[in-house]
Amino acid sequence: MSLLGTLARLEAVRSGRAEPLATVRHRHLAERPMVVVPLTAAGEAGAPLAVLLGTDRSAPRLHIVPQPLNRTLRFDFLAELAADLLPYLESFADEVEQIEGSEKDPETGEKTQVFRELCADAPQLIVPNAAGVHHLALLGRSTRFRRTVEDDEPGPYPAPARVPLLGRWLTHLTDRAQVPGSSLLLAMTGLLSRHWATGQSHLEDQHLAARLAWHAPPAGLTGAEAAELAESARDGAGQLLHPPAGPATDPRFDELVLGPAIARYDAAAAALAHAAQEPGGTDAEQARAAVRTAVEQLRAVLSRVLLPTWHDVWHGLDLLRELPPAGHLAERWTGDRWSYTGHRDRLAAGEPPQPRQDDAVTAARKLAQREREQARLVVQEALDDPLAMAEHRLAGEAFAGVVTEVVPDYDTSGRSPKPRPLVTVRTADRPHADLGREAHRVRASPLADSGAAPSPQKAVITAVDPVAGTITLRVLSGMGRRKEPEPGSLPEPGERITFTLFELTVRQSAPLPEPDDTPWTHGGPPGAAATPGPAAAGAAAATAVEEWE
Repeated sequence: MSLLGTLARLEAVRSGRAEPLATVRHRHLAERPMVVVPLTAAGEAGAPLAVLLGTDRSAPRLHIVPQPLNRTLRFDFLAELAADLLPYLESFADEVEQIEGSEKDPETGEKTQVFRELCADAPQLIVPNAAGVHHLALLGRSTRFRRTVEDDEPGPYPAPARVPLLGRWLTHLTDRAQVPGSSLLLAMTGLLSRHWATGQSHLEDQHLAARLAWHAPPAGLTGAEAAELAESARDGAGQLLHPPAGPATDPRFDELVLGPAIARYDAAAAALAHAAQEPGGTDAEQARAAVRTAVEQLRAVLSRVLLPTWHDVWHGLDLLRELPPAGHLAERWTGDRWSYTGHRDRLAAGEPPQPRQDDAVTAARKLAQREREQARLVVQEALDDPLAMAEHRLAGEAFAGVVTEVVPDYDTSGRSPKPRPLVTVRTADRPHADLGREAHRVRASPLADSGAAPSPQKAVITAVDPVAGTITLRVLSGMGRRKEPEPGSLPEPGERITFTLFELTVRQSAPLPEPDDTPWTHGGPPGAAATPGPAAAGAAAATAVEEWE
Protein backbone atom coordinates (compact mmCIF):
# COMPACT_ATOMS: atom_id res chain seq x y z
CA MET A 1 0.00 0.00 0.00
CA SER A 2 1.29 3.48 -0.88
CA LEU A 3 1.85 6.18 1.70
CA LEU A 4 -1.02 8.24 0.32
CA GLY A 5 -3.33 5.23 0.49
CA THR A 6 -2.37 4.62 4.11
CA LEU A 7 -3.00 8.27 4.94
CA ALA A 8 -6.39 8.11 3.21
CA ARG A 9 -7.37 5.04 5.23
CA LEU A 10 -6.34 6.77 8.46
CA GLU A 11 -8.39 9.80 7.47
CA ALA A 12 -11.36 7.52 6.75
CA VAL A 13 -11.08 6.10 10.28
CA ARG A 14 -11.00 9.63 11.68
CA SER A 15 -13.87 11.00 9.60
CA GLY A 16 -15.98 7.83 9.62
CA ARG A 17 -16.53 8.04 5.83
CA ALA A 18 -14.83 6.88 2.66
CA GLU A 19 -12.08 9.23 1.46
CA PRO A 20 -11.26 9.87 -2.23
CA LEU A 21 -8.17 8.33 -3.80
CA ALA A 22 -8.79 9.79 -7.26
CA THR A 23 -10.23 12.91 -8.83
CA VAL A 24 -11.20 11.15 -12.08
CA ARG A 25 -12.56 7.73 -13.04
CA HIS A 26 -9.70 5.46 -14.14
CA ARG A 27 -11.81 2.61 -15.55
CA HIS A 28 -14.18 2.61 -18.50
CA LEU A 29 -17.88 2.17 -17.75
CA ALA A 30 -20.07 1.05 -20.64
CA GLU A 31 -23.42 2.67 -21.31
CA ARG A 32 -25.04 -0.78 -21.10
CA PRO A 33 -22.96 -3.04 -18.83
CA MET A 34 -24.05 -6.56 -18.00
CA VAL A 35 -24.24 -6.99 -14.23
CA VAL A 36 -23.68 -10.60 -13.14
CA VAL A 37 -24.20 -11.69 -9.52
CA PRO A 38 -23.22 -15.38 -9.18
CA LEU A 39 -23.88 -17.71 -6.27
CA THR A 40 -22.08 -21.00 -5.58
CA ALA A 41 -23.00 -24.09 -3.61
CA ALA A 42 -20.97 -25.02 -0.55
CA GLY A 43 -18.87 -28.16 -0.58
CA GLU A 44 -17.66 -28.14 -4.19
CA ALA A 45 -15.42 -25.50 -5.73
CA GLY A 46 -17.10 -23.66 -8.57
CA ALA A 47 -20.42 -25.53 -8.33
CA PRO A 48 -23.02 -23.04 -9.64
CA LEU A 49 -26.14 -22.50 -7.57
CA ALA A 50 -27.72 -19.39 -9.11
CA VAL A 51 -26.97 -16.25 -11.06
CA LEU A 52 -28.79 -12.93 -11.31
CA LEU A 53 -27.90 -10.92 -14.40
CA GLY A 54 -29.11 -8.24 -16.75
CA THR A 55 -28.46 -4.81 -18.26
CA ASP A 56 -31.58 -3.22 -16.74
CA ARG A 57 -31.42 -2.58 -13.00
CA SER A 58 -35.21 -2.89 -12.72
CA ALA A 59 -35.47 -6.20 -14.62
CA PRO A 60 -32.89 -8.77 -13.46
CA ARG A 61 -33.12 -12.33 -14.72
CA LEU A 62 -32.59 -15.29 -12.39
CA HIS A 63 -31.24 -18.73 -13.29
CA ILE A 64 -30.91 -21.46 -10.66
CA VAL A 65 -29.75 -25.05 -10.25
CA PRO A 66 -32.40 -26.82 -8.10
CA GLN A 67 -29.91 -29.57 -7.22
CA PRO A 68 -26.24 -28.57 -7.71
CA LEU A 69 -25.07 -32.19 -7.45
CA ASN A 70 -27.13 -33.19 -10.49
CA ARG A 71 -24.91 -32.83 -13.56
CA THR A 72 -27.86 -32.76 -15.96
CA LEU A 73 -29.48 -29.89 -14.08
CA ARG A 74 -26.14 -28.11 -13.88
CA PHE A 75 -25.67 -28.18 -17.65
CA ASP A 76 -29.29 -27.17 -18.17
CA PHE A 77 -28.48 -24.15 -16.01
CA LEU A 78 -25.37 -23.40 -18.06
CA ALA A 79 -27.38 -23.73 -21.27
CA GLU A 80 -29.91 -21.19 -19.96
CA LEU A 81 -27.08 -18.90 -18.90
CA ALA A 82 -25.46 -19.20 -22.33
CA ALA A 83 -28.75 -18.44 -24.07
CA ASP A 84 -29.06 -15.31 -21.91
CA LEU A 85 -25.47 -14.08 -21.87
CA LEU A 86 -24.12 -14.95 -25.33
CA PRO A 87 -26.49 -12.64 -27.25
CA TYR A 88 -25.10 -9.72 -25.23
CA LEU A 89 -21.48 -10.77 -25.76
CA GLU A 90 -22.02 -11.27 -29.49
CA SER A 91 -24.10 -8.13 -30.05
CA PHE A 92 -20.98 -5.97 -30.43
CA ALA A 93 -19.38 -8.09 -33.15
CA ASP A 94 -21.08 -6.66 -36.25
CA GLU A 95 -20.52 -2.90 -35.97
CA VAL A 96 -16.88 -2.33 -36.92
CA GLU A 97 -14.40 0.36 -37.96
CA GLN A 98 -11.78 0.01 -40.68
CA ILE A 99 -8.37 0.77 -39.17
CA GLU A 100 -5.47 1.52 -41.48
CA GLY A 101 -2.12 -0.12 -40.80
CA SER A 102 0.84 -1.76 -42.47
CA GLU A 103 2.26 -5.26 -42.69
CA LYS A 104 5.79 -6.34 -43.55
CA ASP A 105 6.27 -8.86 -46.33
CA PRO A 106 8.28 -11.78 -44.82
CA GLU A 107 10.19 -12.30 -48.08
CA THR A 108 10.93 -8.78 -49.33
CA GLY A 109 10.70 -6.91 -46.05
CA GLU A 110 8.57 -4.21 -47.70
CA LYS A 111 5.61 -2.73 -45.85
CA THR A 112 2.21 -2.72 -47.51
CA GLN A 113 -0.91 -0.83 -46.52
CA VAL A 114 -3.66 -3.01 -45.06
CA PHE A 115 -6.96 -2.45 -43.27
CA ARG A 116 -8.27 -4.40 -40.32
CA GLU A 117 -11.64 -4.48 -38.64
CA LEU A 118 -11.97 -3.13 -35.11
CA CYS A 119 -15.27 -3.51 -33.29
CA ALA A 120 -16.76 -0.10 -32.54
CA ASP A 121 -17.59 -1.17 -28.98
CA ALA A 122 -17.18 -4.16 -26.69
CA PRO A 123 -19.17 -5.83 -23.91
CA GLN A 124 -18.55 -5.21 -20.25
CA LEU A 125 -19.36 -7.54 -17.36
CA ILE A 126 -19.59 -6.26 -13.77
CA VAL A 127 -19.47 -8.71 -10.84
CA PRO A 128 -19.68 -7.84 -7.12
CA ASN A 129 -16.14 -8.78 -6.08
CA ALA A 130 -12.92 -10.56 -7.04
CA ALA A 131 -14.34 -13.94 -5.99
CA GLY A 132 -17.00 -13.49 -8.66
CA VAL A 133 -14.29 -13.14 -11.31
CA HIS A 134 -12.65 -16.32 -10.03
CA HIS A 135 -15.97 -18.16 -10.19
CA LEU A 136 -16.49 -17.15 -13.82
CA ALA A 137 -12.96 -18.39 -14.57
CA LEU A 138 -13.84 -21.78 -13.05
CA LEU A 139 -17.02 -21.95 -15.12
CA GLY A 140 -15.04 -21.16 -18.26
CA ARG A 141 -12.40 -23.79 -17.51
CA SER A 142 -15.01 -26.47 -16.77
CA THR A 143 -17.15 -25.85 -19.86
CA ARG A 144 -15.01 -24.85 -22.83
CA PHE A 145 -13.89 -28.45 -23.48
CA ARG A 146 -17.26 -30.09 -22.89
CA ARG A 147 -18.48 -32.50 -25.54
CA THR A 148 -21.85 -31.50 -26.91
CA VAL A 149 -24.89 -33.30 -28.22
CA GLU A 150 -23.78 -32.36 -31.76
CA ASP A 151 -20.42 -34.17 -31.53
CA ASP A 152 -19.88 -37.50 -33.28
CA GLU A 153 -18.95 -39.06 -29.92
CA PRO A 154 -20.75 -36.96 -27.32
CA GLY A 155 -19.76 -39.15 -24.38
CA PRO A 156 -21.47 -39.07 -20.98
CA TYR A 157 -23.42 -35.98 -19.89
CA PRO A 158 -23.31 -34.18 -23.28
CA ALA A 159 -23.79 -30.44 -22.97
CA PRO A 160 -25.85 -28.18 -25.26
CA ALA A 161 -23.85 -26.76 -28.14
CA ARG A 162 -23.61 -23.21 -26.77
CA VAL A 163 -22.19 -24.23 -23.39
CA PRO A 164 -18.57 -24.67 -24.65
CA LEU A 165 -18.89 -21.36 -26.51
CA LEU A 166 -19.89 -19.66 -23.26
CA GLY A 167 -16.86 -21.27 -21.60
CA ARG A 168 -14.53 -19.84 -24.25
CA TRP A 169 -15.97 -16.35 -23.79
CA LEU A 170 -15.72 -16.55 -19.99
CA THR A 171 -12.11 -17.77 -20.25
CA HIS A 172 -11.21 -14.88 -22.55
CA LEU A 173 -12.89 -12.30 -20.29
CA THR A 174 -11.28 -13.62 -17.11
CA ASP A 175 -7.86 -13.77 -18.80
CA ARG A 176 -8.29 -10.20 -19.98
CA ALA A 177 -9.32 -9.16 -16.46
CA GLN A 178 -5.74 -9.95 -15.36
CA VAL A 179 -4.38 -7.26 -17.69
CA PRO A 180 -3.95 -4.04 -15.64
CA GLY A 181 -6.30 -1.29 -16.79
CA SER A 182 -8.63 -3.61 -18.71
CA SER A 183 -12.37 -2.99 -18.36
CA LEU A 184 -14.03 -5.94 -20.11
CA LEU A 185 -14.65 -7.72 -16.78
CA LEU A 186 -14.60 -5.69 -13.57
CA ALA A 187 -15.23 -6.38 -9.89
CA MET A 188 -17.22 -3.62 -8.21
CA THR A 189 -15.24 -3.85 -4.97
CA GLY A 190 -12.02 -3.34 -6.94
CA LEU A 191 -13.49 -0.35 -8.76
CA LEU A 192 -14.54 1.30 -5.52
CA SER A 193 -11.23 0.51 -3.81
CA ARG A 194 -9.31 2.20 -6.64
CA HIS A 195 -11.24 5.45 -6.22
CA TRP A 196 -12.04 5.59 -2.49
CA ALA A 197 -10.36 4.44 0.72
CA THR A 198 -12.17 3.03 3.74
CA GLY A 199 -11.03 2.47 7.30
CA GLN A 200 -11.13 -1.32 7.02
CA SER A 201 -8.84 -3.96 5.54
CA HIS A 202 -8.74 -4.99 1.88
CA LEU A 203 -10.30 -8.34 2.82
CA GLU A 204 -13.23 -6.60 4.52
CA ASP A 205 -13.61 -4.41 1.42
CA GLN A 206 -14.58 -7.55 -0.55
CA HIS A 207 -17.98 -7.43 1.17
CA LEU A 208 -19.73 -5.01 -1.18
CA ALA A 209 -22.42 -3.93 1.27
CA ALA A 210 -19.84 -3.20 3.96
CA ARG A 211 -17.74 -1.34 1.39
CA LEU A 212 -20.65 0.87 0.39
CA ALA A 213 -21.62 1.52 4.01
CA TRP A 214 -18.53 3.76 4.32
CA HIS A 215 -19.81 6.04 1.55
CA ALA A 216 -23.11 7.01 3.19
CA PRO A 217 -23.41 5.72 6.76
CA PRO A 218 -26.82 6.21 8.41
CA ALA A 219 -27.27 9.19 10.70
CA GLY A 220 -25.59 8.65 14.04
CA LEU A 221 -23.31 5.86 12.79
CA THR A 222 -19.72 5.92 11.60
CA GLY A 223 -18.57 4.05 8.54
CA ALA A 224 -17.10 1.26 10.67
CA GLU A 225 -20.37 0.83 12.61
CA ALA A 226 -22.44 0.88 9.42
CA ALA A 227 -20.11 -1.69 7.82
CA GLU A 228 -20.36 -3.99 10.84
CA LEU A 229 -24.15 -3.69 10.73
CA ALA A 230 -24.19 -4.57 7.03
CA GLU A 231 -22.01 -7.63 7.66
CA SER A 232 -23.68 -9.11 10.72
CA ALA A 233 -27.26 -7.80 11.21
CA ARG A 234 -29.81 -10.65 11.21
CA ASP A 235 -33.58 -10.91 11.30
CA GLY A 236 -35.73 -12.79 13.78
CA ALA A 237 -35.17 -16.05 11.90
CA GLY A 238 -31.40 -15.71 12.20
CA GLN A 239 -30.83 -14.80 8.54
CA LEU A 240 -28.58 -11.99 7.39
CA LEU A 241 -30.42 -8.82 6.46
CA HIS A 242 -27.83 -8.20 3.77
CA PRO A 243 -26.47 -11.52 2.41
CA PRO A 244 -23.02 -11.08 0.86
CA ALA A 245 -23.42 -13.15 -2.36
CA GLY A 246 -19.71 -13.51 -2.06
CA PRO A 247 -20.39 -15.78 -4.20
CA ALA A 248 -20.40 -18.23 -1.28
CA THR A 249 -23.57 -18.34 0.83
CA ASP A 250 -23.99 -17.83 4.57
CA PRO A 251 -23.66 -21.18 6.45
CA ARG A 252 -26.73 -20.43 8.55
CA PHE A 253 -28.72 -19.79 5.38
CA ASP A 254 -27.48 -23.12 3.99
CA GLU A 255 -28.53 -24.96 7.14
CA LEU A 256 -31.92 -23.39 7.85
CA VAL A 257 -33.23 -22.26 4.46
CA LEU A 258 -31.38 -23.59 1.43
CA GLY A 259 -30.86 -27.17 2.65
CA PRO A 260 -34.56 -27.79 3.45
CA ALA A 261 -35.63 -26.16 0.16
CA ILE A 262 -33.33 -28.44 -1.85
CA ALA A 263 -34.53 -31.43 0.19
CA ARG A 264 -38.14 -30.59 -0.73
CA TYR A 265 -37.14 -30.45 -4.39
CA ASP A 266 -35.34 -33.82 -4.13
CA ALA A 267 -38.42 -35.39 -2.57
CA ALA A 268 -40.70 -33.96 -5.26
CA ALA A 269 -38.32 -35.09 -8.03
CA ALA A 270 -38.13 -38.59 -6.55
CA ALA A 271 -41.93 -38.74 -6.35
CA LEU A 272 -42.18 -37.66 -9.98
CA ALA A 273 -39.69 -40.34 -11.07
CA HIS A 274 -41.68 -42.95 -9.18
CA ALA A 275 -45.00 -41.75 -10.66
CA ALA A 276 -43.52 -41.85 -14.18
CA GLN A 277 -43.12 -45.61 -13.80
CA GLU A 278 -46.90 -45.98 -13.41
CA PRO A 279 -48.49 -44.72 -16.65
CA GLY A 280 -52.06 -43.53 -16.51
CA GLY A 281 -51.97 -42.66 -12.82
CA THR A 282 -53.11 -39.32 -11.42
CA ASP A 283 -50.07 -39.09 -9.18
CA ALA A 284 -47.89 -37.88 -12.08
CA GLU A 285 -49.72 -34.56 -12.38
CA GLN A 286 -49.53 -33.99 -8.64
CA ALA A 287 -45.82 -34.86 -8.66
CA ARG A 288 -45.12 -32.42 -11.50
CA ALA A 289 -47.01 -29.71 -9.62
CA ALA A 290 -44.96 -30.47 -6.50
CA VAL A 291 -41.72 -30.13 -8.49
CA ARG A 292 -42.85 -26.78 -9.91
CA THR A 293 -43.76 -25.58 -6.43
CA ALA A 294 -40.38 -26.66 -5.03
CA VAL A 295 -38.54 -24.88 -7.87
CA GLU A 296 -40.54 -21.68 -7.33
CA GLN A 297 -39.76 -21.82 -3.61
CA LEU A 298 -36.06 -22.17 -4.42
CA ARG A 299 -36.25 -19.25 -6.86
CA ALA A 300 -37.91 -17.08 -4.21
CA VAL A 301 -35.30 -18.04 -1.59
CA LEU A 302 -32.32 -17.41 -3.88
CA SER A 303 -33.81 -14.19 -5.25
CA ARG A 304 -34.00 -12.77 -1.71
CA VAL A 305 -30.32 -13.57 -1.24
CA LEU A 306 -29.16 -12.08 -4.56
CA LEU A 307 -31.26 -8.93 -4.88
CA PRO A 308 -29.48 -6.89 -2.17
CA THR A 309 -26.13 -7.41 -3.88
CA TRP A 310 -27.72 -6.69 -7.27
CA HIS A 311 -28.85 -3.28 -6.02
CA ASP A 312 -25.45 -2.66 -4.42
CA VAL A 313 -23.65 -3.16 -7.75
CA TRP A 314 -25.89 -0.61 -9.44
CA HIS A 315 -25.40 1.79 -6.53
CA GLY A 316 -21.66 1.46 -7.00
CA LEU A 317 -22.05 2.25 -10.70
CA ASP A 318 -23.96 5.40 -9.79
CA LEU A 319 -21.12 6.53 -7.52
CA LEU A 320 -18.49 5.89 -10.20
CA ARG A 321 -20.43 7.70 -12.93
CA GLU A 322 -20.27 10.88 -10.85
CA LEU A 323 -16.50 11.03 -11.49
CA PRO A 324 -15.29 12.53 -14.78
CA PRO A 325 -13.48 10.05 -17.07
CA ALA A 326 -9.68 10.09 -17.11
CA GLY A 327 -7.87 11.40 -20.17
CA HIS A 328 -6.27 8.08 -21.18
CA LEU A 329 -9.44 6.05 -20.62
CA ALA A 330 -10.36 5.91 -24.31
CA GLU A 331 -6.90 4.61 -25.20
CA ARG A 332 -7.15 1.72 -22.77
CA TRP A 333 -10.70 0.90 -23.91
CA THR A 334 -9.42 0.73 -27.48
CA GLY A 335 -7.05 -2.01 -26.31
CA ASP A 336 -10.04 -3.88 -24.88
CA ARG A 337 -11.85 -3.49 -28.20
CA TRP A 338 -8.84 -5.00 -30.00
CA SER A 339 -8.88 -7.90 -27.55
CA TYR A 340 -12.61 -8.48 -28.11
CA THR A 341 -12.21 -8.25 -31.89
CA GLY A 342 -9.33 -10.73 -31.86
CA HIS A 343 -11.35 -13.29 -29.89
CA ARG A 344 -14.31 -12.79 -32.20
CA ASP A 345 -12.07 -13.51 -35.20
CA ARG A 346 -10.59 -16.64 -33.58
CA LEU A 347 -14.08 -18.02 -32.96
CA ALA A 348 -15.14 -17.24 -36.52
CA ALA A 349 -12.03 -18.98 -37.88
CA GLY A 350 -12.94 -22.17 -36.01
CA GLU A 351 -9.81 -22.25 -33.85
CA PRO A 352 -9.77 -24.72 -30.95
CA PRO A 353 -10.48 -23.61 -27.36
CA GLN A 354 -7.85 -21.99 -25.20
CA PRO A 355 -5.46 -24.66 -23.85
CA ARG A 356 -5.60 -25.85 -20.28
CA GLN A 357 -2.02 -24.68 -19.79
CA ASP A 358 -0.05 -22.18 -21.87
CA ASP A 359 3.23 -23.17 -23.43
CA ALA A 360 6.38 -21.37 -22.30
CA VAL A 361 6.39 -18.71 -25.04
CA THR A 362 2.70 -17.88 -24.67
CA ALA A 363 3.06 -17.61 -20.89
CA ALA A 364 6.09 -15.33 -21.29
CA ARG A 365 4.22 -13.14 -23.76
CA LYS A 366 1.27 -12.83 -21.42
CA LEU A 367 3.53 -11.94 -18.52
CA ALA A 368 5.40 -9.36 -20.61
CA GLN A 369 2.14 -7.83 -21.76
CA ARG A 370 0.79 -7.55 -18.21
CA GLU A 371 4.02 -6.01 -16.94
CA ARG A 372 4.00 -3.53 -19.83
CA GLU A 373 0.36 -2.63 -19.26
CA GLN A 374 0.96 -2.20 -15.53
CA ALA A 375 3.80 0.24 -16.22
CA ARG A 376 1.67 2.09 -18.77
CA LEU A 377 -1.27 2.25 -16.35
CA VAL A 378 0.88 3.75 -13.59
CA VAL A 379 2.16 6.45 -15.93
CA GLN A 380 -1.23 7.24 -17.43
CA GLU A 381 -2.97 7.47 -14.06
CA ALA A 382 -0.25 9.81 -12.81
CA LEU A 383 -0.69 12.03 -15.87
CA ASP A 384 -4.49 12.06 -15.55
CA ASP A 385 -4.91 12.47 -11.80
CA PRO A 386 -3.18 14.89 -9.38
CA LEU A 387 -3.84 12.48 -6.51
CA ALA A 388 -2.08 9.68 -8.39
CA MET A 389 0.84 12.01 -9.13
CA ALA A 390 0.93 12.97 -5.44
CA GLU A 391 1.82 9.36 -4.59
CA HIS A 392 4.92 9.64 -6.80
CA ARG A 393 5.80 13.01 -5.28
CA LEU A 394 5.59 11.56 -1.77
CA ALA A 395 7.79 8.66 -2.87
CA GLY A 396 10.43 11.03 -4.31
CA GLU A 397 9.73 9.91 -7.89
CA ALA A 398 8.42 13.31 -9.04
CA PHE A 399 8.34 16.94 -8.01
CA ALA A 400 6.20 19.97 -8.76
CA GLY A 401 6.98 23.63 -8.35
CA VAL A 402 7.06 27.10 -9.83
CA VAL A 403 9.51 28.12 -12.53
CA THR A 404 11.73 30.92 -11.25
CA GLU A 405 14.13 31.31 -14.17
CA VAL A 406 14.65 30.16 -17.77
CA VAL A 407 18.18 30.77 -19.08
CA PRO A 408 18.92 30.20 -22.80
CA ASP A 409 21.88 27.95 -23.47
CA TYR A 410 23.23 25.99 -26.43
CA ASP A 411 25.16 22.83 -27.19
CA THR A 412 27.93 23.81 -29.61
CA SER A 413 29.65 20.45 -29.85
CA GLY A 414 28.00 19.59 -33.18
CA ARG A 415 27.89 21.21 -36.60
CA SER A 416 25.20 23.66 -35.52
CA PRO A 417 24.28 24.86 -32.05
CA LYS A 418 21.29 23.16 -30.44
CA PRO A 419 19.13 24.83 -27.79
CA ARG A 420 19.72 23.42 -24.32
CA PRO A 421 18.07 25.95 -21.97
CA LEU A 422 18.32 25.80 -18.18
CA VAL A 423 15.08 25.82 -16.21
CA THR A 424 15.10 26.47 -12.46
CA VAL A 425 12.15 25.25 -10.39
CA ARG A 426 11.39 26.13 -6.76
CA THR A 427 9.71 23.17 -5.05
CA ALA A 428 8.78 22.03 -1.57
CA ASP A 429 9.06 18.38 -2.61
CA ARG A 430 12.07 16.26 -1.76
CA PRO A 431 12.71 14.10 -4.84
CA HIS A 432 15.64 11.73 -5.35
CA ALA A 433 17.23 14.38 -7.56
CA ASP A 434 20.77 13.16 -8.15
CA LEU A 435 22.94 15.23 -10.45
CA GLY A 436 22.85 13.95 -14.00
CA ARG A 437 19.61 12.03 -13.48
CA GLU A 438 17.02 12.23 -16.24
CA ALA A 439 13.71 13.95 -15.58
CA HIS A 440 10.61 14.18 -17.76
CA ARG A 441 8.27 17.13 -17.92
CA VAL A 442 4.58 16.39 -17.48
CA ARG A 443 2.54 18.26 -20.05
CA ALA A 444 -1.21 18.63 -20.44
CA SER A 445 -3.15 15.35 -20.36
CA PRO A 446 -4.74 14.28 -23.66
CA LEU A 447 -8.44 14.86 -24.15
CA ALA A 448 -10.60 11.81 -23.77
CA ASP A 449 -11.96 12.12 -27.33
CA SER A 450 -8.70 12.94 -29.12
CA GLY A 451 -6.16 10.55 -27.64
CA ALA A 452 -3.32 12.81 -28.90
CA ALA A 453 -0.72 13.60 -26.26
CA PRO A 454 2.12 16.11 -26.66
CA SER A 455 5.57 14.66 -27.22
CA PRO A 456 7.47 13.98 -23.97
CA GLN A 457 10.13 16.48 -23.00
CA LYS A 458 13.31 15.10 -21.48
CA ALA A 459 15.68 17.03 -19.20
CA VAL A 460 18.66 16.32 -16.98
CA ILE A 461 19.26 17.62 -13.48
CA THR A 462 22.28 19.94 -13.33
CA ALA A 463 22.02 21.57 -9.89
CA VAL A 464 20.15 21.11 -6.61
CA ASP A 465 20.00 23.75 -3.86
CA PRO A 466 18.31 22.22 -0.81
CA VAL A 467 18.58 25.47 1.16
CA ALA A 468 16.75 27.56 -1.44
CA GLY A 469 14.54 24.61 -2.43
CA THR A 470 15.42 24.89 -6.12
CA ILE A 471 16.29 22.35 -8.81
CA THR A 472 17.91 23.35 -12.10
CA LEU A 473 17.37 21.19 -15.19
CA ARG A 474 18.77 21.32 -18.70
CA VAL A 475 16.01 20.68 -21.27
CA LEU A 476 17.16 18.24 -23.98
CA SER A 477 14.16 17.61 -26.24
CA GLY A 478 10.64 18.64 -27.14
CA MET A 479 11.60 22.09 -28.48
CA GLY A 480 11.30 21.49 -32.21
CA ARG A 481 13.99 21.18 -34.88
CA ARG A 482 14.90 24.85 -35.28
CA LYS A 483 17.85 26.71 -33.84
CA GLU A 484 15.55 28.44 -31.36
CA PRO A 485 12.93 26.67 -29.23
CA GLU A 486 9.45 26.77 -30.69
CA PRO A 487 7.00 29.12 -28.98
CA GLY A 488 5.25 27.42 -26.06
CA SER A 489 7.73 24.54 -25.88
CA LEU A 490 9.39 25.96 -22.74
CA PRO A 491 7.74 26.96 -19.48
CA GLU A 492 7.54 30.63 -18.52
CA PRO A 493 8.71 32.10 -15.18
CA GLY A 494 5.88 31.89 -12.69
CA GLU A 495 4.37 28.82 -14.37
CA ARG A 496 3.72 25.74 -12.22
CA ILE A 497 5.12 22.55 -13.76
CA THR A 498 5.75 18.93 -12.80
CA PHE A 499 8.72 16.69 -13.56
CA THR A 500 8.91 12.93 -13.05
CA LEU A 501 12.04 10.87 -12.51
CA PHE A 502 10.51 7.99 -14.48
CA GLU A 503 9.88 7.82 -18.20
CA LEU A 504 6.45 8.83 -19.49
CA THR A 505 6.49 6.30 -22.34
CA VAL A 506 6.64 2.55 -21.83
CA ARG A 507 9.32 0.64 -23.68
CA GLN A 508 8.46 -2.46 -25.67
CA SER A 509 9.84 -5.75 -24.43
CA ALA A 510 12.28 -7.79 -26.50
CA PRO A 511 10.69 -10.09 -29.09
CA LEU A 512 10.25 -13.72 -28.09
CA PRO A 513 10.83 -16.75 -30.34
CA GLU A 514 8.05 -18.79 -31.84
CA PRO A 515 7.07 -21.88 -29.78
CA ASP A 516 8.56 -24.19 -32.45
CA ASP A 517 11.92 -22.41 -32.21
CA THR A 518 12.41 -23.05 -28.51
CA PRO A 519 14.54 -25.86 -26.97
CA TRP A 520 13.01 -29.12 -25.93
CA THR A 521 12.72 -27.88 -22.33
CA HIS A 522 10.24 -25.25 -23.58
CA GLY A 523 8.28 -27.22 -26.18
CA GLY A 524 10.95 -27.65 -28.93
CA PRO A 525 13.17 -29.12 -30.16
CA PRO A 526 14.47 -26.42 -32.50
CA GLY A 527 13.83 -27.11 -36.17
CA ALA A 528 11.14 -29.71 -35.52
CA ALA A 529 8.47 -29.59 -38.20
CA ALA A 530 5.52 -29.50 -35.86
CA THR A 531 2.11 -28.07 -36.56
CA PRO A 532 1.40 -25.09 -34.29
CA GLY A 533 -1.05 -26.05 -31.59
CA PRO A 534 -3.82 -23.91 -30.15
CA ALA A 535 -1.43 -22.29 -27.70
CA ALA A 536 0.93 -21.26 -30.49
CA ALA A 537 -1.96 -19.99 -32.62
CA GLY A 538 -3.29 -17.96 -29.70
CA ALA A 539 0.16 -16.53 -29.01
CA ALA A 540 0.59 -15.51 -32.65
CA ALA A 541 -2.83 -13.88 -32.71
CA ALA A 542 -2.11 -11.97 -29.50
CA THR A 543 1.22 -10.78 -30.89
CA ALA A 544 -0.43 -9.60 -34.11
CA VAL A 545 -3.01 -7.59 -32.18
CA GLU A 546 -0.33 -6.01 -29.96
CA GLU A 547 1.73 -5.02 -33.02
CA TRP A 548 -1.33 -3.52 -34.66
CA GLU A 549 -2.15 -1.49 -31.54
